[in-house]
Amino acid sequence: MLKSLTTLSLCGHMLIHNATIITWGESNQVLDDYAVLVEDGLVSDLGPSAQLLAAHPDSEILDAKGQFLMPGNICAHTHFYGAYARGLAIPGEPPKDFPEILQKLWWPLDKALDEKSIRSSALIHLVDAIKSGTTTLIDHHASPNAIEGSLDWIAECVDDAGLRAVLCYEVSDRDGPETAQAGIEENKRFLAQCASQDIAGGRVAASFGLHASLTLSDETLEACRAVVPEDVGFHIHVAEHEADQQDSLAKSGLRVVPRLQKHGILGPQTIAAHAVHVQEDEIAMLAETKTWITHQPRSNMNNGVGAADVEALLKAGVKVCLGNDGFTQDMWTEWKTAYLMHKLWHRDPRRMNGADVARMGAQNNAALAQLFFPDTPIGEIRRGATADLILVDYQAYTPISADNLPWHILFGFQERLVTMTMVAGKVLMQDRELLFLDEGDIAAEARELAPEVWQRYEDLVSIK
Repeated sequence: MLKSLTTLSLCGHMLIHNATIITWGESNQVLDDYAVLVEDGLVSDLGPSAQLLAAHPDSEILDAKGQFLMPGNICAHTHFYGAYARGLAIPGEPPKDFPEILQKLWWPLDKALDEKSIRSSALIHLVDAIKSGTTTLIDHHASPNAIEGSLDWIAECVDDAGLRAVLCYEVSDRDGPETAQAGIEENKRFLAQCASQDIAGGRVAASFGLHASLTLSDETLEACRAVVPEDVGFHIHVAEHEADQQDSLAKSGLRVVPRLQKHGILGPQTIAAHAVHVQEDEIAMLAETKTWITHQPRSNMNNGVGAADVEALLKAGVKVCLGNDGFTQDMWTEWKTAYLMHKLWHRDPRRMNGADVARMGAQNNAALAQLFFPDTPIGEIRRGATADLILVDYQAYTPISADNLPWHILFGFQERLVTMTMVAGKVLMQDRELLFLDEGDIAAEARELAPEVWQRYEDLVSIK
């Protein structure tokens, strides 16, 4: 799975020059013919190329050849475990709605996973992330028949890949109380492990995963809240479909957001994925509790669940981020989909400003990642920031500036234009070649494992 090291693969001291730098951060700049000095995994200096070349003559040199140097993309919500769904035929009639998609596809598939396929599925997504220039990923894992140690297996894959990730296990009551308790214990164990030691050199952090209100009893919510320290948040699906609201009302007399608030689940460390079906008062509650929302437009379209009122959430002060829900790890495609989806949904081309998409995908995603990696700035290029960087071979044929950059990304940037990916100062891909992971071997192993995974999936579906 791992390749031998090649040139520029271990970069303790590197000067990247002759680049057009996109800094991101709160006051984004586009800086022509600039350079950055990378030392010990951080951006230690930034300035005009000629100035830094003269000041650091002994540094290892990487000529960007005029390409754009920018912070790596961040994914706020994904599912590494879903790789084996690609090309999978669902037996019987196609699912008519999202609850049937869960029952006919995702819940039998996650039960079909074992250690080998969990590792394989994670590596598939990690390869995709490196090639797409996505350097930080917040994952939400489920494997009811292989829970104990599953977050360690994924963390080891993240370490091998060299990327940065936040991991959790999805607690759910759908497979009974013993399985729910095993999920609680896996989250609890991994949180403690991350708190006591640097996993993958500090590139792996933890959250506490919950599936969704519709598969969680009051007792399980209370049990989860009881074992989670006050400074640790949750990662949970919220109101992705109307069924979540209907179930919550039947269980508690409350809609999902107030039910979760009653149990202490919301808060400034908690990630609520989707929030498609929330009302005005619930938006206010999400804003008041400073809960993070992640928007996954490709998944919402694929599942036919509707479109979250992202503009209302942003207007209310909710920090909305962008994830991909386990689709490809090319986050620019998610940007484009978000930009277009809301125009179509509302039949109004004025909806979803490109600047708002950039705010979600760049600034908000970076702020969310910063919660889990607080020691150094992430998602921007400035002195002292972590050196999670990508080079993009985008040939701009109209002027490009900080003001119009979102529209260049939305209408011009593509993942195939990423030529170099670096995390914590370590080059993971150079000239579009992966330096540490062997994509061919990873794909070959996945193809070898897939028939077994699919057979277990079909056996589970037939039981139902």
